[in-house]
Amino acid sequence: MNARLWRRWRRDAPCAGPPDSEDRAQLEAEPCGDAAGTDLEKASLVVRQIDRWIASMERLRLADYVRYVDDRKRLFWSSFFSGVARGVGMAVGFTILGAILVIILQDLARHNLPLIGDMLAQIVSVVQKQLE
Repeated sequence: MNARLWRRWRRDAPCAGPPDSEDRAQLEAEPCGDAAGTDLEKASLVVRQIDRWIASMERLRLADYVRYVDDRKRLFWSSFFSGVARGVGMAVGFTILGAILVIILQDLARHNLPLIGDMLAQIVSVVQKQLE
C-alpha cells in the first residue's frame, strides 16, 4: 500500500493497521493445532475484515455519489451553477485586485519616483492619445 493510501486508510478505517495486517499477525501467532478451530477462526477473521471494509465503504457514501452521477439533469444544473459561481468569484476577485493595483500605482505616481513616474507618464500619454 503506498503512503497516501495508508494515510487515508488510517484516517477512515476503524482499525489501526492496514486492512489485514492485524488479522494476519493473529493467524501467524497461533499454533497450527486443531484444523477445524483454525478454519473457524480464519472465517471469523475474514468476516470481521469484510465488516470493516463495508463500514469504510458506507463512510465513503459511494451509493449517494453513484445516484448523483446517474441523475444527469441534477448533475448538469449543479455543474452549471458551480461554474457561474466560480466565474462571478473570479470577476469580483480580479476587480478587487485591479483596484488595489491602481491605488498602489497612483500612490507611486504621487511620490514621483524617477523610473516608475516616467513609465506611468508614458502610459498615461499613450492612453490619452488613444482616447482622442
